[in-house]
Amino acid sequence: MTIRTARYISSSPGLSGCPPPALPEFAFAGRSNVGKSSLINMLTGRKRLALISQTPGKTRTINHFLINDTWYLADLPGYGYAKTSASDRKTWKREIENYILKRSSLMCVFVLVDIRISPQKHDLEFMEMLGLKNIPFARVFTKADKISGQAQEKNISAYNKIMLERWEECPVTFVTSAVQKTGREELLDFIEDLAAKFRKNL
Repeated sequence: MTIRTARYISSSPGLSGCPPPALPEFAFAGRSNVGKSSLINMLTGRKRLALISQTPGKTRTINHFLINDTWYLADLPGYGYAKTSASDRKTWKREIENYILKRSSLMCVFVLVDIRISPQKHDLEFMEMLGLKNIPFARVFTKADKISGQAQEKNISAYNKIMLERWEECPVTFVTSAVQKTGREELLDFIEDLAAKFRKNL
């Protein structure tokens, strides 16, 4: 897929403020500071489409971007940031789950996971929720340039071992680096295939 245009459309605290669900939509989710903005900028080829902050938990709304005038990319608030108040975390969790469960045009949730660290409770719980609710999702391991290939395989295997205790198989998985642009074409091709299925079913 060639990215010709990418523009910010809107920010909303919840489902009701999202754009009309007329186009296929792909959501990016993950713990705070996992690299969502960097990955979005890398995929779209725009350095500042999604603003990158050094402060975890900065994204507090569902941010929509229109790509090639044919599909939406939704940047979801980061989950699991300890310095956010308990009431805020509860509100964000409710709004995110409402969006994920009721957004009719949502084709896939990309769950971003920092490949440098061991399996995290918040990531595993979030993916289990998606699986139990039959929401299509894929794992996207980020920051692959920060560790060796051997370390990457070790940490991915750790996730697989835990997930296969409760799952029949592991979800579709991508390994990415915003710095080296690793995984860009694979992710965009995956999105293109799902977007074509959305249009075919209209």
